[in-house]
Amino acid sequence: MTLRIRYRISAPYPATHYVHIQMNVDGWNQDTLDLRLPVWTPGSYLVREYAKHLENFRVNHGLPWRKVSKNHWRIQTAGVSDIEVHYDLYANDLSVRTNHVDDTHLYLNGAATFLFIPDARHLPCEITIEPPYPDWRVSTALEPLGDYCFRALDYDMLVDSPIEVGRQAIYPFTVRGIAHELAVWGTLPVDAQPLLQDISKIIETAANIFGGLPYQKYLFLLHLPMQGYGGLEHENCCSLLYSRRQLTRPEGYQRFLNLVAHEFFHLWNVKRIKPAELVPFDYDQENYTTSLWFCEGVTSYYDLVIPWRAGLYDAKRFLELLSEEITRYYQTPGRDVQSLTEASFDAWIKYYRRDANSVNSQVSYYLKGALVTLLLDLRIRQHHQNQRSFDDVLQKMWREFGAGQMGFTPAQLYQVIQAVAGQDLQDFWRDYIEGVAPLPLAEALADFGLALQAVPGKAPFTGIALEAGRTTVKQVLRHSPAWWAGIDAGDELVAVNGQQVRPETWPELLNQWRPGETVTVTLVRREELRQYPVTLQAPAPERYQIRPLDNATDGQRSLGLGWLGAAGFDSVQ
Repeated sequence: MTLRIRYRISAPYPATHYVHIQMNVDGWNQDTLDLRLPVWTPGSYLVREYAKHLENFRVNHGLPWRKVSKNHWRIQTAGVSDIEVHYDLYANDLSVRTNHVDDTHLYLNGAATFLFIPDARHLPCEITIEPPYPDWRVSTALEPLGDYCFRALDYDMLVDSPIEVGRQAIYPFTVRGIAHELAVWGTLPVDAQPLLQDISKIIETAANIFGGLPYQKYLFLLHLPMQGYGGLEHENCCSLLYSRRQLTRPEGYQRFLNLVAHEFFHLWNVKRIKPAELVPFDYDQENYTTSLWFCEGVTSYYDLVIPWRAGLYDAKRFLELLSEEITRYYQTPGRDVQSLTEASFDAWIKYYRRDANSVNSQVSYYLKGALVTLLLDLRIRQHHQNQRSFDDVLQKMWREFGAGQMGFTPAQLYQVIQAVAGQDLQDFWRDYIEGVAPLPLAEALADFGLALQAVPGKAPFTGIALEAGRTTVKQVLRHSPAWWAGIDAGDELVAVNGQQVRPETWPELLNQWRPGETVTVTLVRREELRQYPVTLQAPAPERYQIRPLDNATDGQRSLGLGWLGAAGFDSVQ
């Protein structure tokens, strides 16, 4: 008898945030049945311990069972072929990677929801949904079998297909003859048609890079609370969480389009072009790879490039956004401590577990990965006089690994990039990907007729960052005056040279003294009043901006024109 796996989802009292799962395994012929629940969701590299939300586990026929580990249940099934398992899940975390159930909707991610049989992950399964209200409908990338009934070809597809059940607004649209859908939970505060047109432009632009769209239908799931931000990629859909307040503001709307571009781009990079270490996924523990910088950093670079190419903003705005990324990089002392490969490998214990010292000890593989991609893009363009670009890397990776769903190794990734670049990249790899050498951003931009200019801050530098609206120290930058003086995150600033510290006038207060002068900082730590001498330094750069290079050569200008286009290059002038 063929093994058949079915799930039934119900939430008779959704306001309590509980969802009930019934799992049926028919045709079982072994003495024990092992069931597991993933500890993480692919695309979000942190062990989240979803089993902590599972309650009231029970089995039909009174079959004995025991919990073997935190996410592993073992049922004694001798003589019983049809097993029915029931359990409840508490679901009150509104994010793109977890579950949220209330009286307005059910939002379920497969890894946080469905138990699986380790040796049967390759088998198809059926999912039936019992909505708590008759007018609730379902939005998911799963294959429909009928009303409220769906099928996944295997467990990985089930994990990769979040489910939205509720009264969400649904906006269908077509790109390149392929059906797309935007499903919105919450009030959409902007006109839908212009938004759909902008999303369509992003889809078209990304498709132009890879030569088509590798799916038959695509779903955008959009959650719009008053506050929040996030995105998670899937093979044929993505989940987006965004503040509806921000969506009404021009810059906030543009940032949303960057988010859309980022998650959509992932359907190629990560979902199909993926590191070999993630093939197949191990849902029981961390899946280590040194290539997250490529997965996320390259995608972060292209989430700026794609809206620009799509005409959603101009080259001047593109360079402004690059400048903001460069500013963040230079304001992160951890860039001198952690390499890109280390940041990728240690994502599980560092990136999603930030503390007050994280800025000093680590660098984002999103951020630095995007800037390394910029450097590689410019290097390829320069060597080939703009006849090649990083697009060619993506296309080659797609042909060799993505189209056939073959995982790539770090060595294969290096070989592809070097082949496209047409030059030896060993030093580049050693210094900027495996090492912590300063990125040569100014030099690379100068080759394209652009200067990277530091805009100095207005107050002497202490290295202290305050929490918003408070005098509590949020973080102290490595090797700064406050760091050497011994000031810590969590300290409550009271006065400088006897003058009271107020959060709204902190920079103005410091401006009373000059760099090189030593001031006495009074603070409270663990309910004790303390004083520390701090020697002020010259103002640190407040930000960086990209400007025209003075006296650019014809060759530099030619490269800049080839990259940004005539209108784009001149707009920077």
